[in-house]
Amino acid sequence: MVERKFELHNGKKGAALAVRVTPRASRNEIFGVLNDGTVKIHLTAPPVEGQANEALLKFLSDVLGVPVSRLDIVAGKTGRDKLVSVIDMDAEAVHKRIVKHMS
Repeated sequence: MVERKFELHNGKKGAALAVRVTPRASRNEIFGVLNDGTVKIHLTAPPVEGQANEALLKFLSDVLGVPVSRLDIVAGKTGRDKLVSVIDMDAEAVHKRIVKHMS
């Protein structure tokens, strides 16, 4: 597998991570990285009453090793494409943890 750097941006307090969610998958996993740097994530939860959003934050919490309270969906709460804020972690650290989880 070729390691491809995806786009993350340092904010004032952390990093912003672009994700595309596929709900109702067979398992929770980072499926890959799209050409524009968006991280494609499959989740078992359905997109009903915020269940997929909750599952996304819990999954990213496990992947990144941070509490859910340090994650926030800042854009795209009702769509498949979302922007997740990671508080107190820079873009490079987020990138490394996602790549590590994918390998």
